[in-house]
Amino acid sequence: MSDTPKLYRELADWWPLLSAPADYAEEAAFYQQTLIEACERPPDTLLELGSGGGNNASYLKRRFQMVLVDRSPQMLDVSRRLNSECEHVEGDMRSVRLDREFDAVFVHDAIVYLTTEADLRQAMATAFAHCRPGGAALFAPDYVRETFHPSTEHGGHDGESRALRYLAWSWDPDPTDTEYVTDFAYLLREGDGSVHVEYDRHVEGLFSRADWLRLLAEVGFEASMVHFDLAEEAVGLEVFVGRKVVQA
Repeated sequence: MSDTPKLYRELADWWPLLSAPADYAEEAAFYQQTLIEACERPPDTLLELGSGGGNNASYLKRRFQMVLVDRSPQMLDVSRRLNSECEHVEGDMRSVRLDREFDAVFVHDAIVYLTTEADLRQAMATAFAHCRPGGAALFAPDYVRETFHPSTEHGGHDGESRALRYLAWSWDPDPTDTEYVTDFAYLLREGDGSVHVEYDRHVEGLFSRADWLRLLAEVGFEASMVHFDLAEEAVGLEVFVGRKVVQA
């Protein structure tokens, strides 16, 4: 966990004020429908790898029986408060093995913290190992190489006794490698009115569409890409679906 951003360690309790569950309704509905359409039969069980604070799960659990896996114990604690009815497991998406199969597997933007092809392939292999034949896995990176552009964004929310605002600056120090950087500044206001600032660097992976499709096929999936125009985003998302075909 030493390479994990502060947001997922000592600042994890602030997560709901940076990224509130209410912000996820549109995305979660798209992911749910895409998974249902990708599976050969209506899916009932869903494994989420890199589930973080559980914002997507707060919607998806209404349709699926879910198991949530994340390597940050602090983020799992946040998710448990939101999704107490779901099973939570501490584990790394590259290596965790639950010895169970699920109708579908979902990996949201936690996948961007894998910055090498080897790591990305391992996470895909984990999804394949846990996906039932006839099921499907969905991966939702923030960017592919073809859609990345330097950008800034800001946001945050007020809580009952404290508040957070952030500025995020995404840029690519070396366009020849498979990484980009998002630098965050968090302004954290405590209940007594005091404010302090935290800086946090997130190093994230960036791969081409062809890389995604090739790696999914290498681990055994039948791979495709699905485009999604999110209302609040200037650039649409490109998500990747892997179908685990039933062998004749």
